[in-house]
Amino acid sequence: MNDLYALSGRFLITGGTRGIGRAISLHFARAGASVIANYLRNQEAAEELAAIAEREGLSIELCRADLTNSRGLEQVERSIQDAGGSITGLVHCAATGVHRAIPELNIRHFDWTFSLNVRAFFELMKVLMDRFSEPSSVVVLSSIGARRALPYYSLVGASKGALESLARHLAVELMPRGIRVNILAPGTVATEVWKALPDAEARIAAAINQTPIGRLVTPEEVASAAHFLCSQASMGIVGQTLVVDGGATIVG
Repeated sequence: MNDLYALSGRFLITGGTRGIGRAISLHFARAGASVIANYLRNQEAAEELAAIAEREGLSIELCRADLTNSRGLEQVERSIQDAGGSITGLVHCAATGVHRAIPELNIRHFDWTFSLNVRAFFELMKVLMDRFSEPSSVVVLSSIGARRALPYYSLVGASKGALESLARHLAVELMPRGIRVNILAPGTVATEVWKALPDAEARIAAAINQTPIGRLVTPEEVASAAHFLCSQASMGIVGQTLVVDGGATIVG
């Protein structure tokens, strides 16, 4: 592999045991990095990832922690300390949301969505600020819904828009410290998250129909883009949003 694209050091992947986060954890570890994969609820998925890591001899450690409270953030910091004390990068994939029409949403739905999608990233960056080696890379996972209005996506889309804005401000403030921040926005990706949407089949079919590549983007393709943003090959990219959607947004 070209040295510009090599990955080394330790990366924290939040939401790193399922869906896109799982693909990123495996991709980074297979590329030579050490990974701390954070998760909260799905123990089965975490154990499956650990089994793959053991079978392939990959450096993946699990960290079960709720990023929306101080105890969880302290657990993440302890995991980093136990692993050596510093990290080369962070990929924030952890996300949640309530997919309902606006009349059916309430303030609890709002607070729950923003607590993980935005506030947790802000607090995590504050806690880990002095843990980043120099240079280091931070990538936040956004979505097309940050810029386009999608059915049943108002709270998630709004939180992702806020996350993107926060990431851009951090990119400017933290670059002098050698911390490079960027945003990765996948389009429609083939993951189990679609099970939460009331009209999943129709929306998936529509997405495939309007995407130039004629299929959904895979988690592995998003992981490859995350790899690029965390490698030296992208050193000139700061505070930008990389869209990985198979071309859907240029025709839809």
